[in-house]
Amino acid sequence: MSLPKTTKGWAVVGQGSFDNLKFDTQQPLPELSDNEVLVKFHAASLNFRDIMIAQGTYPFDVKANIIPGSDGAGEVVAIGNKVTRFQEGSKVMTLFMQAYFGGPLTPKVLGSAVGGSVDGTMREYGVFNENGLVDMPKNLSYLEAATLPCSALTAWNALYGLRAVLPGDWVLTQGTGGVSISALQFAKAAGARVVATTSSTAKAQKLRELGADHVINYKEIPNWGEEAKRLTEGGVDHVLEVGGAHTITESLKAVNIGGYVTIIGWIAGPGETGPSFPQILSSMAVVRGIVVGSRDQFETMIRAIEASDIQPVLDQQIFKLEELKDAYQYLVDQKHFGKVVIKIE
Repeated sequence: MSLPKTTKGWAVVGQGSFDNLKFDTQQPLPELSDNEVLVKFHAASLNFRDIMIAQGTYPFDVKANIIPGSDGAGEVVAIGNKVTRFQEGSKVMTLFMQAYFGGPLTPKVLGSAVGGSVDGTMREYGVFNENGLVDMPKNLSYLEAATLPCSALTAWNALYGLRAVLPGDWVLTQGTGGVSISALQFAKAAGARVVATTSSTAKAQKLRELGADHVINYKEIPNWGEEAKRLTEGGVDHVLEVGGAHTITESLKAVNIGGYVTIIGWIAGPGETGPSFPQILSSMAVVRGIVVGSRDQFETMIRAIEASDIQPVLDQQIFKLEELKDAYQYLVDQKHFGKVVIKIE
């Protein structure tokens, strides 16, 4: 077949509001080099990072006029002359950091993030180096697979990157976004127990249905860190910290001596008062910041998803590519449970 020279897709042409998201039906596509593949995307998903980039609050460098979106799943429709990892028809997902295959993080790796430094997934077609893609899990659809590259891999890294979660461990998750839901699923698959927090009675019931052993409504119990320690009779072993300065104060109350608090994000925004230095020290916890994960970790996670037949949780509202601005606002309004996905047709 003749290869497309343009694609429909979005670009972030400024910062400060979603009005700077611009849709174009004629975005140019580069010609394939020897080690590149052309992917026809069928699905993408949103992360809070995408909101921050559009609003101008993302703390890392962003390429001008970046095509947004780090998470995508699609089909390889053409390959370069020296490609060996894939063939035409391969079903693939994007790797969040295109140069992160394993080992320690480096400035080069951090500068290869899709949707920030490298054009992303909110488009119909995209050209990628073959090393920046992985095979889709065989048990998932395009929509389900499109949720994995950022939030699921982040959850996996939090639970397995430093000290692997063990059967009987206690894991604490915050809210009902993609990272927290994936962490709940991975923890239960490993035989661990989960304390989940939320502000919604309806969402609390869904968390229980997914296997949460305890659910704390943080509006009803603002001092939820001590409540988590009480429920677990001594504290949790892993905390996935996604909130910010205020929530990490509670996380340090919840964690067991020698436990792990993995800092993933700060969706609560700036301006909150954080923990004191004595509180950090006296917790005796390991506090660790992470940025998603490597290709090695991604491929290990995929094997676990296939072996345990883990099904990602999609929000009931599925958006079309042309409705991306509405999807952004939906995520900001926190109407979602699980991942907000984009169907690309």
